[in-house]
Amino acid sequence: MAKNPDFDLQAAHRYFATYCFNQTWDYIDRPGLTSQEEEVMLSLSLISLWHWTQRQDCTPTNLSVGYWQVARVFALLRQADNARHYGELCLEASQMDGVEPFYKGYAYEALARAEAVSGDRRQKDHFILMARQAAAEVMEAEDRNQLLKDLETIQ
Repeated sequence: MAKNPDFDLQAAHRYFATYCFNQTWDYIDRPGLTSQEEEVMLSLSLISLWHWTQRQDCTPTNLSVGYWQVARVFALLRQADNARHYGELCLEASQMDGVEPFYKGYAYEALARAEAVSGDRRQKDHFILMARQAAAEVMEAEDRNQLLKDLETIQ
């Protein structure tokens, strides 16, 4: 592979980070995925995350969002250990300087979903409580309400 491609590599990373993220959402929102569609969804989420990590403008917030989406995909695929792993990475990124409490709330939401998949009700409830505490710190009412609404969908 050429070390100096004949295109703007940073522009490509910007494009694919966003494009793959949005395509992943199309699959997340689609009910009744086939196993092939589940594979595509997982691949897209990981590809999006990788492209984010290659961007020069990548922030801890971007990483938090990317890790969160991968954790969500693994939860949908009922892979608790992988969902937990990416949820933990999301939490780590969300605790970095400059990251709004909204993202920490979603990190706990991701961990609650992972524990729901694993069947650990105690841990799931703990992470829901942590997410609610983080939500209380979110200044923007619309963001806070979205987080609280999403927490209600965790079984």
